[in-house]
Amino acid sequence: MATKLTVPISEQQVRDLAVGDQVLVSGVIFTGRDTAHKYMMDNFIKGTWPASEKEMYEILKKGLAGSVIYHCGPVVKKHDDGKYEFVAAGPTTSIREEPYQADVFGHFGVRAVIGKGGMRDKTLAGCKQHGAVYLHAIGGAATLIAESVKEVVNVHKLDFGVPEAFWEIRVEDFPCVVTMDANGQSLHAEVQADSEKKLNEILQSA
Repeated sequence: MATKLTVPISEQQVRDLAVGDQVLVSGVIFTGRDTAHKYMMDNFIKGTWPASEKEMYEILKKGLAGSVIYHCGPVVKKHDDGKYEFVAAGPTTSIREEPYQADVFGHFGVRAVIGKGGMRDKTLAGCKQHGAVYLHAIGGAATLIAESVKEVVNVHKLDFGVPEAFWEIRVEDFPCVVTMDANGQSLHAEVQADSEKKLNEILQSA
């Protein structure tokens, strides 16, 4: 049975999860890809944030605490009344955010990231230190996942472009699987280690 997680998610809820657990995420979360993560790192995490970005910092600081970042570049439709709708919302490859993710966990209090493909040692260590998890979404199911997005609450930094902007969305029962937990376990590391072992066996027998 899937575990239901509703934003704001507590640290204890996250630390109770283990790799392989199925979860359903509900609440207001944010999308964020390469440009968004670099922006957070350069402007807010590495040093003193510029005064011109004060409003955005406060939005992120409040909104990301106990929440989720979804590695996603959505396909978005704008209606005549100015409201937005997610048409497709499949996960993007997460490894590009490896240089940033652990620091984003620590600075903003993010409890989970959703993406595909997994991440590596720095992010795994960040999960353990800060009480966060990596949630694997279903690749190739962009339209299906978009059905979990019930409302586009807001969009920030649209000048980054539609795929790279911070989309603030309300999701309901967003289906994921825990593949990196807060206890130092990673299914991605296990798969990589197993693959390397099999490759060595093949090479030795060749």
